[in-house]
Amino acid sequence: MKKNTFLEGAMIATIGIILCKIIGLVYVIPFYAIIGTQGGALYSYAYSIYAIFLSLSNSGIPVAVSKVISEYNTLGYVKAKERAFQMASIVIIGLGIFFFLVLVIFAPTIASVILGDIQGGNTLEGVTLVIRVVATALLIVPIESVTQGYFQGHKIMVPPTMANVIEQLVRVIVIVAGSFVALQVFHLSLETAVGIAVFGATIGCLVAYFYLLRVLKKNKKKIEETALVASHEPRISRKTILKKIIYYALPFVMIDVMNSAYGMVDTLTVVSGLTDLGYDAVTTETAIGVIATWATKLNMIVASIALGITVSLIPNIASSYVKKNWKGVSRKMNQALQALSLTTIPMAFGLSFLAAPVWVIFYGYNALSIDIFRLYILQAITFSFYTTLVNLIQTMNRTKLGMGILGGSFIAKYLLNVPIMKLCYSIGIPAYYGPIFTTLLTQSVSVLLILIIMRKDYQVAYRKTIVLTIKVLLITGVMLGILSIMNLFIPVVVQSRWMAILITILYAGVGAIIYCVLGYRHHVFQEVFGNDILERILRKIHLKKA
Repeated sequence: MKKNTFLEGAMIATIGIILCKIIGLVYVIPFYAIIGTQGGALYSYAYSIYAIFLSLSNSGIPVAVSKVISEYNTLGYVKAKERAFQMASIVIIGLGIFFFLVLVIFAPTIASVILGDIQGGNTLEGVTLVIRVVATALLIVPIESVTQGYFQGHKIMVPPTMANVIEQLVRVIVIVAGSFVALQVFHLSLETAVGIAVFGATIGCLVAYFYLLRVLKKNKKKIEETALVASHEPRISRKTILKKIIYYALPFVMIDVMNSAYGMVDTLTVVSGLTDLGYDAVTTETAIGVIATWATKLNMIVASIALGITVSLIPNIASSYVKKNWKGVSRKMNQALQALSLTTIPMAFGLSFLAAPVWVIFYGYNALSIDIFRLYILQAITFSFYTTLVNLIQTMNRTKLGMGILGGSFIAKYLLNVPIMKLCYSIGIPAYYGPIFTTLLTQSVSVLLILIIMRKDYQVAYRKTIVLTIKVLLITGVMLGILSIMNLFIPVVVQSRWMAILITILYAGVGAIIYCVLGYRHHVFQEVFGNDILERILRKIHLKKA
């Protein structure tokens, strides 16, 4: 079985991530059409709770397993390597069972906290059911992830990537086909249809796990034959191995849990907050569906750029950091920030302008959902900077700082969500904008804090990045101004899906041309990519003579 170099591994992993994101984005079109707004809200309740418990039971340990196995494999400690895999498997199965039982037992209490005093819409029984169903995934996902970590520890990247794609494909098939058959063929309840949909996570993971076991069984001898074997392997106790796994896993667990908890705040506060302010069940559940599930899918169009930048940034920053090359750290960090500004700002504002046709393409026309999405998509900007910088400081062994930033963001989000909703309501702004304003505020403050700390501790200078960001904002403003004039003659608000596709293509094309021409004229692209790379690109697309 072929081992992959770092660059090959990064490329394979990135391709897998992109494929999974595409699959995860496309399926929402038929799924939303099948289950509607109320079903979407019910689906989001289950998944947001599942995410936090999945983080508790799963995150960090697969990464730790990969690291420990890689370490022992490099030293030729074959017995210690296999013992580490076995111990991690036992620990993670135990955690999965424990958190599965917690979710099953406390599902009614969690459902009660989510729904508050809402009248109409989803019921306590329905939310309890879907939480209990999705909890079954906790019995499979952790052990499947550890098995992925085993392959990654041997620098074998294709099986884990294939497993992720298989898992996503099977999950999507179960979600769409299962909910359709339940509602349209057997005419079962909406709760049952959503229950089948969330069970897709369990089925998908089970299929992926069997695939990994099959590959492992088939290639186990080859892996052992190619492994380095030490002439003398010291006896490493189970206690030592367990300590090492926990030491490597803990920072990732804490950070992932805080990220999931941050996303769960809206699920726990929006419904009860809006209900207390007098909003009806339809408005409340539409708002939480958009904020917690549907708009998040579309945000990934922009946020995936940050993911790509992070994948390439981390090894480069790590290299400069290890050498204590602070100028290199500053240069690479600024390159990342400039690339984020150059891409996420125009894309997010462009999608905000085209909120109506984009929403119609994926979900059909709904005035309230479009209204929320128009503001929500701007979170993609702060989220991209936020995630990139948190990953960066973690790469530089500033785990405590990362945990502090995430913990502070979570606490601020939790404390401010409802008060800002009430503030919006009191000054005549729709209260469902409140959670979005809170996220924009907390993430912006977190980004600012990290930038200040990086400047203080590593002498990172931002002058060029600030100037470039101002240029990007001005060019984006001009682009939006011209598109607004176009809107007077060709309205963007349409209700037909085919018309929405045509409008989106037209406006996106015109907007991209305006942005690219102005960006090139004002040397924005040259500053980020450099003249040589840009000249090669222009020659390849025949916009400049060789």
